[in-house]
Amino acid sequence: MKAIGVIPARYSSTRFEGKVLADINGKPMIQHVWEKARQAMFLDEVIIACDDSRVAAVAKEFGAKVVLTAKAHASGTDRIIEVVNPLDVKVVVNIQGDEPLINPLMIDTVARTLLENDKLCMATLMKKIERVEEINDPHVVKVVTDKNGFALYFSRAAIPYYPANTDAESQVYYKHIGLYGYTKDFIFVLKNLPVSRLEKTEKLEQLRVLEEGYKIKVVETKFETIGVDTPEDLEKVREFLRK
Repeated sequence: MKAIGVIPARYSSTRFEGKVLADINGKPMIQHVWEKARQAMFLDEVIIACDDSRVAAVAKEFGAKVVLTAKAHASGTDRIIEVVNPLDVKVVVNIQGDEPLINPLMIDTVARTLLENDKLCMATLMKKIERVEEINDPHVVKVVTDKNGFALYFSRAAIPYYPANTDAESQVYYKHIGLYGYTKDFIFVLKNLPVSRLEKTEKLEQLRVLEEGYKIKVVETKFETIGVDTPEDLEKVREFLRK
């Protein structure tokens, strides 16, 4: 296989337990994510990687391929590694199980970026910030890139810095969309990278990649998405879909 999508779906969540099974207009959230991923043209297969039999049972009921992984995994990356280890595949796209509004074209962009350039090991997305309130929101991760589209830094702070007298139209910020693609080989490299100083400071796992000297290709997308971390986020998604 050239590319697969893996959806890590952990039942336990500090802020919202069982959120992947939360109902959104008659379907569990994980089904919305899976259906969107299935529409991606560049994925040969989509697998749900879960740690709970309740999630597995629901996913199998709506027809998904499911792998029940160990509960002890510290991150979604570790869960993905367990799934892809025995598979012959070149590119793996990590699709968050709490992103029910993910657009299939976003997934295709990440997969295609890696498939078309053998020199890349990791890719992700960014979107131009259009709502002013997101600029200084620490929950919205910002990213700056070099002229070739490789990440220079990710931060919860507003980057880059603009002096107070900078014209408002000249102030451009990009937020990071947490959709990742990796070559299968690089996933195992990533697993063995030590937790970095900046990662601990910003609480952003992708910073360990940059600190170790690896490059992350960042591609701009025009699509918006809403990650579900709280019941309030869930209601925002329901309202968006109702409209």
